[in-house]
Amino acid sequence: MKDLIRLTDMTKEEFYEVFRLADEIAAGGFGGIMKGKTAVMFFPESSIRTRVSFEKGIYLLGGQTILFPPETLDKGEDIRDVCGYLNNWADIVIVRHKDMGLLEKMAEYLEVPLINAMTDADHPCEILTDLYSLSKLRKDITVDKYLFVGQCGNIGLTWKEASEVLGFSLAQCCGKGYEIPGLPVSYDIMEAAKGKDIICTDALSASALEAFRSCQVTAEVMSLANEGALLDPCPPFYRGEEVSADAIDSEHFVGYGFKKSLLEVQQAVIVKLLSGENHI
Repeated sequence: MKDLIRLTDMTKEEFYEVFRLADEIAAGGFGGIMKGKTAVMFFPESSIRTRVSFEKGIYLLGGQTILFPPETLDKGEDIRDVCGYLNNWADIVIVRHKDMGLLEKMAEYLEVPLINAMTDADHPCEILTDLYSLSKLRKDITVDKYLFVGQCGNIGLTWKEASEVLGFSLAQCCGKGYEIPGLPVSYDIMEAAKGKDIICTDALSASALEAFRSCQVTAEVMSLANEGALLDPCPPFYRGEEVSADAIDSEHFVGYGFKKSLLEVQQAVIVKLLSGENHI
């Protein structure tokens, strides 16, 4: 595992190794391990949760961050030349950019690890963190039955990748025309919720709102799921669209602190990648 571009870059064992490293970091381990090292980051100004947790995490590990807007990567200079120069100074590169193909090219030319901090096709650190947080609330995350409510996009596709690596059951509920290839799909949220343990959502595009009217996750929907079922909406979520206010206010909602572990999980990914290639 040289880079983290997709969750399918990881094995099941590496998932649990990242979880173990996150536990060690939460207990105070690995402080200063990035002393003298530099993370070059490409993030838009609108990024909040992912950027803050990456920057703070690198600081707590003793490292330095240098930040650029993602548009810096869109200029005419060939990306292989950009990477050739970054190899001189960067110890790790973290990129949030819409184009997955660009990240794949960067991974080809970079000699240092690359982390995907979100593309239009994938959001690996987000879902890796959700699974780590779920592992603290559930007895065995691999036997739970998951339902993703949302359109085919980076969040749903990454949940699918996680299910492929860890082997858990995943189905989708969506409006017609928004299916994720390869997943069992339902268009009736009341039926889809039955027998599920974890219900995940993603924000909807404006053009998809009408098609998803019958897919909104409500408190009533959550009551149809298995006892103790959890609602895990991907932020930003919008009350009255993919989720209702009463669902967010219910005991099923995982809570705002659920994302707190973004810090430790992303630190764990950094430690794993740097130590794996003897960069530490």
